[in-house]
Amino acid sequence: MTDWLSPEEWRAVALSLRVSFWAVLASLPFGIFVAYALARWRFPGKQVLNGLVHLPLILPPVVTGYLLLLTFGRRGWAGQVLDEWFGIVFAFRWTGAALAAAVMAFPLMVRAIRLAIEAVDPRLEEAAGTLGAPRLWVLATVTLPLILPGIIAGVILAFAKAMGEFGATITFVSNIPGQTQTLPSAIYSFMQVPGGEAQAARLVAVAIAIAMAALLLSEWISRAVARRIAGP
Repeated sequence: MTDWLSPEEWRAVALSLRVSFWAVLASLPFGIFVAYALARWRFPGKQVLNGLVHLPLILPPVVTGYLLLLTFGRRGWAGQVLDEWFGIVFAFRWTGAALAAAVMAFPLMVRAIRLAIEAVDPRLEEAAGTLGAPRLWVLATVTLPLILPGIIAGVILAFAKAMGEFGATITFVSNIPGQTQTLPSAIYSFMQVPGGEAQAARLVAVAIAIAMAALLLSEWISRAVARRIAGP
Protein backbone atom coordinates (compact mmCIF):
# COMPACT_ATOMS: atom_id res chain seq x y z
CA MET A 1 0.00 0.00 0.00
CA THR A 2 2.89 2.36 0.71
CA ASP A 3 4.02 2.02 -2.93
CA TRP A 4 0.51 2.50 -4.27
CA LEU A 5 -0.22 5.59 -2.19
CA SER A 6 1.78 8.79 -2.12
CA PRO A 7 3.28 9.93 1.20
CA GLU A 8 0.53 12.54 1.55
CA GLU A 9 -2.19 9.97 0.95
CA TRP A 10 -0.56 7.52 3.35
CA ARG A 11 -0.41 10.18 6.07
CA ALA A 12 -4.14 10.79 5.69
CA VAL A 13 -4.90 7.07 5.99
CA ALA A 14 -2.60 6.63 8.99
CA LEU A 15 -4.08 9.67 10.73
CA SER A 16 -7.62 8.39 10.16
CA LEU A 17 -6.72 5.02 11.69
CA ARG A 18 -5.10 6.77 14.65
CA VAL A 19 -8.04 9.11 15.16
CA SER A 20 -10.60 6.30 14.91
CA PHE A 21 -8.69 4.03 17.28
CA TRP A 22 -8.43 6.63 20.04
CA ALA A 23 -11.98 7.86 19.46
CA VAL A 24 -13.34 4.37 20.06
CA LEU A 25 -10.98 3.49 22.91
CA ALA A 26 -11.69 6.69 24.84
CA SER A 27 -15.46 6.54 24.40
CA LEU A 28 -15.99 2.82 25.05
CA PRO A 29 -16.19 2.99 28.89
CA PHE A 30 -18.68 5.87 28.64
CA GLY A 31 -20.61 3.99 25.97
CA ILE A 32 -21.01 0.92 28.16
CA PHE A 33 -22.03 3.02 31.16
CA VAL A 34 -24.60 5.09 29.24
CA ALA A 35 -26.00 2.05 27.46
CA TYR A 36 -26.43 0.21 30.77
CA ALA A 37 -28.07 3.24 32.37
CA LEU A 38 -30.54 3.61 29.51
CA ALA A 39 -31.30 -0.12 29.43
CA ARG A 40 -31.57 -0.89 33.14
CA TRP A 41 -32.04 2.23 35.26
CA ARG A 42 -35.00 4.49 35.88
CA PHE A 43 -34.13 8.07 36.73
CA PRO A 44 -35.42 11.61 36.06
CA GLY A 45 -34.21 12.95 32.74
CA LYS A 46 -33.68 9.53 31.17
CA GLN A 47 -35.37 10.58 27.94
CA VAL A 48 -33.36 13.78 27.89
CA LEU A 49 -30.14 11.77 28.17
CA ASN A 50 -31.34 9.44 25.42
CA GLY A 51 -32.05 12.44 23.22
CA LEU A 52 -28.66 14.02 23.88
CA VAL A 53 -26.89 10.76 23.08
CA HIS A 54 -28.63 10.47 19.71
CA LEU A 55 -28.53 14.18 18.88
CA PRO A 56 -25.37 13.93 16.72
CA LEU A 57 -27.23 11.53 14.42
CA ILE A 58 -29.94 14.13 13.81
CA LEU A 59 -27.99 17.37 13.74
CA PRO A 60 -26.00 18.30 10.64
CA PRO A 61 -22.38 17.29 11.32
CA VAL A 62 -21.27 20.88 10.69
CA VAL A 63 -23.49 22.02 13.57
CA THR A 64 -21.94 19.42 15.85
CA GLY A 65 -18.48 20.58 14.84
CA TYR A 66 -19.43 24.20 15.50
CA LEU A 67 -20.75 23.32 18.96
CA LEU A 68 -17.51 21.47 19.69
CA LEU A 69 -15.55 24.53 18.59
CA LEU A 70 -17.61 26.77 20.89
CA THR A 71 -17.10 24.36 23.80
CA PHE A 72 -13.57 23.00 23.33
CA GLY A 73 -11.97 25.75 21.28
CA ARG A 74 -9.28 27.88 22.90
CA ARG A 75 -11.94 30.45 23.82
CA GLY A 76 -14.60 27.91 24.77
CA TRP A 77 -15.42 27.45 28.44
CA ALA A 78 -14.11 23.87 28.50
CA GLY A 79 -11.26 24.54 26.09
CA GLN A 80 -9.88 27.37 28.23
CA VAL A 81 -9.93 25.23 31.38
CA LEU A 82 -8.25 22.28 29.68
CA ASP A 83 -5.62 24.50 28.10
CA GLU A 84 -4.76 26.59 31.18
CA TRP A 85 -4.93 23.83 33.79
CA PHE A 86 -3.79 20.74 31.92
CA GLY A 87 -2.20 22.01 28.70
CA ILE A 88 -4.69 20.02 26.61
CA VAL A 89 -5.74 21.59 23.31
CA PHE A 90 -8.32 20.05 20.99
CA ALA A 91 -9.02 22.73 18.38
CA PHE A 92 -7.01 22.30 15.17
CA ARG A 93 -5.18 19.26 16.57
CA TRP A 94 -5.51 15.56 15.76
CA THR A 95 -6.87 15.06 19.26
CA GLY A 96 -9.75 17.35 18.30
CA ALA A 97 -10.41 15.16 15.28
CA ALA A 98 -10.57 12.17 17.62
CA LEU A 99 -13.01 14.03 19.89
CA ALA A 100 -15.25 14.97 16.96
CA ALA A 101 -15.16 11.40 15.63
CA ALA A 102 -15.98 10.03 19.09
CA VAL A 103 -18.98 12.34 19.46
CA MET A 104 -20.36 11.42 16.04
CA ALA A 105 -19.80 7.68 16.53
CA PHE A 106 -21.02 7.54 20.13
CA PRO A 107 -24.74 7.06 19.32
CA LEU A 108 -24.04 4.00 17.18
CA MET A 109 -21.90 2.45 19.89
CA VAL A 110 -24.46 3.10 22.62
CA ARG A 111 -27.36 1.78 20.55
CA ALA A 112 -25.63 -1.52 19.73
CA ILE A 113 -24.58 -2.10 23.35
CA ARG A 114 -27.97 -1.05 24.72
CA LEU A 115 -29.79 -3.55 22.47
CA ALA A 116 -27.42 -6.28 23.67
CA ILE A 117 -28.09 -5.40 27.33
CA GLU A 118 -31.84 -5.35 26.81
CA ALA A 119 -31.62 -8.84 25.30
CA VAL A 120 -30.13 -10.22 28.53
CA ASP A 121 -32.70 -11.61 30.96
CA PRO A 122 -32.58 -9.40 34.08
CA ARG A 123 -33.37 -12.47 36.17
CA LEU A 124 -29.84 -13.75 35.51
CA GLU A 125 -28.41 -10.62 37.10
CA GLU A 126 -30.93 -10.77 39.92
CA ALA A 127 -30.04 -14.41 40.62
CA ALA A 128 -26.37 -13.52 40.95
CA GLY A 129 -27.32 -10.64 43.24
CA THR A 130 -29.34 -12.90 45.53
CA LEU A 131 -26.24 -15.06 45.99
CA GLY A 132 -24.47 -12.09 47.51
CA ALA A 133 -22.47 -10.88 44.53
CA PRO A 134 -21.91 -7.08 44.47
CA ARG A 135 -23.46 -5.20 41.58
CA LEU A 136 -20.12 -4.44 39.95
CA TRP A 137 -19.14 -8.10 40.19
CA VAL A 138 -22.43 -9.10 38.57
CA LEU A 139 -21.77 -6.61 35.79
CA ALA A 140 -18.24 -7.91 35.22
CA THR A 141 -18.96 -11.66 35.44
CA VAL A 142 -22.53 -11.98 34.15
CA THR A 143 -23.62 -8.98 32.10
CA LEU A 144 -20.43 -8.09 30.22
CA PRO A 145 -19.70 -11.63 28.96
CA LEU A 146 -23.28 -11.95 27.71
CA ILE A 147 -23.26 -8.62 25.90
CA LEU A 148 -19.76 -9.02 24.46
CA PRO A 149 -21.04 -9.55 20.88
CA GLY A 150 -22.99 -6.31 21.20
CA ILE A 151 -19.94 -4.48 22.52
CA ILE A 152 -17.87 -5.74 19.60
CA ALA A 153 -20.56 -4.71 17.14
CA GLY A 154 -20.74 -1.27 18.74
CA VAL A 155 -16.96 -0.86 18.62
CA ILE A 156 -16.74 -1.82 14.94
CA LEU A 157 -19.66 0.43 13.98
CA ALA A 158 -18.14 3.32 15.90
CA PHE A 159 -14.75 2.73 14.32
CA ALA A 160 -16.23 2.69 10.82
CA LYS A 161 -18.23 5.84 11.55
CA ALA A 162 -15.14 7.58 12.94
CA MET A 163 -13.17 6.63 9.82
CA GLY A 164 -15.80 8.28 7.63
CA GLU A 165 -16.46 11.39 9.72
CA PHE A 166 -16.02 14.60 7.76
CA GLY A 167 -18.39 17.48 8.57
CA ALA A 168 -17.80 17.82 12.31
CA THR A 169 -14.07 17.17 11.94
CA ILE A 170 -13.38 19.75 9.26
CA THR A 171 -15.43 22.36 11.15
CA PHE A 172 -13.71 21.74 14.47
CA VAL A 173 -10.09 21.09 13.46
CA SER A 174 -9.99 22.32 9.85
CA ASN A 175 -8.13 20.40 7.11
CA ILE A 176 -4.40 20.71 7.78
CA PRO A 177 -2.27 18.20 5.81
CA GLY A 178 -0.26 15.97 8.11
CA GLN A 179 -1.99 17.26 11.24
CA THR A 180 -5.78 17.11 10.94
CA GLN A 181 -6.33 15.94 7.36
CA THR A 182 -8.13 12.62 7.73
CA LEU A 183 -9.13 10.27 4.92
CA PRO A 184 -12.47 11.98 4.07
CA SER A 185 -10.84 15.43 4.27
CA ALA A 186 -8.07 14.32 1.92
CA ILE A 187 -10.61 12.97 -0.58
CA TYR A 188 -12.45 16.28 -0.44
CA SER A 189 -9.22 18.24 -0.96
CA PHE A 190 -8.15 16.17 -3.95
CA MET A 191 -11.57 16.59 -5.55
CA GLN A 192 -11.09 20.37 -5.41
CA VAL A 193 -7.78 20.23 -7.31
CA PRO A 194 -7.68 19.81 -11.10
CA GLY A 195 -6.26 16.38 -11.87
CA GLY A 196 -6.75 15.13 -8.33
CA GLU A 197 -9.40 12.58 -9.28
CA ALA A 198 -6.90 9.70 -9.40
CA GLN A 199 -5.65 10.41 -5.88
CA ALA A 200 -9.23 10.74 -4.62
CA ALA A 201 -10.16 7.45 -6.29
CA ARG A 202 -7.28 5.63 -4.59
CA LEU A 203 -8.36 6.93 -1.19
CA VAL A 204 -11.97 5.99 -1.91
CA ALA A 205 -10.79 2.44 -2.66
CA VAL A 206 -8.86 2.39 0.62
CA ALA A 207 -11.91 3.66 2.53
CA ILE A 208 -14.12 0.95 1.01
CA ALA A 209 -11.54 -1.74 1.80
CA ILE A 210 -11.22 -0.64 5.43
CA ALA A 211 -15.00 -0.43 5.87
CA MET A 212 -15.56 -3.91 4.39
CA ALA A 213 -12.76 -5.38 6.47
CA ALA A 214 -14.26 -3.84 9.62
CA LEU A 215 -17.72 -5.24 8.86
CA LEU A 216 -16.40 -8.73 8.07
CA LEU A 217 -14.22 -8.72 11.18
CA SER A 218 -17.17 -7.64 13.30
CA GLU A 219 -19.33 -10.43 11.93
CA TRP A 220 -16.64 -13.06 12.44
CA ILE A 221 -15.78 -11.98 15.99
CA SER A 222 -19.44 -11.69 17.01
CA ARG A 223 -20.19 -15.20 15.78
CA ALA A 224 -17.10 -16.64 17.44
CA VAL A 225 -17.96 -15.00 20.76
CA ALA A 226 -21.61 -16.10 20.50
CA ARG A 227 -20.55 -19.70 19.90
CA ARG A 228 -18.19 -19.60 22.85
CA ILE A 229 -20.89 -18.18 25.14
CA ALA A 230 -23.43 -20.76 23.95
CA GLY A 231 -20.98 -23.56 24.64
CA PRO A 232 -20.84 -27.01 23.02
